[in-house]
Amino acid sequence: QVQLVESGGGLVQAGGSLRLSCAVSGMIFSSNPMGWYRQAPGKQREWVAAIPSDGSTKYADSVKGRFTISRDNAKNTLYLQMNSLKPEDTAVYYCNVLYLFRNYWGQGTQVTVSS
Repeated sequence: QVQLVESGGGLVQAGGSLRLSCAVSGMIFSSNPMGWYRQAPGKQREWVAAIPSDGSTKYADSVKGRFTISRDNAKNTLYLQMNSLKPEDTAVYYCNVLYLFRNYWGQGTQVTVSS
């Protein structure tokens, strides 16, 4: 059974930093692409960043240059380092994997950025 568990969210002032983690179990982590998404109140869930199994990275324009996605295959953990946070980054952040033709999501972690 695939499980994704996010942690690391919280309340931070604008300009601050947070590091999100996503612990993954029940699948071969190292060979699967992973991603981060977020959903702000009243808005649709949006893609934030992705990291394929080869370690290359892609980012939404809104976070490029401020967020860094990474993975530790030895720990089966996905990370999202978020710097220079803005109030518009406030959302619930979810990690995601498409595994064996099925989408898996974590429970989400709340990030709130105050101005």
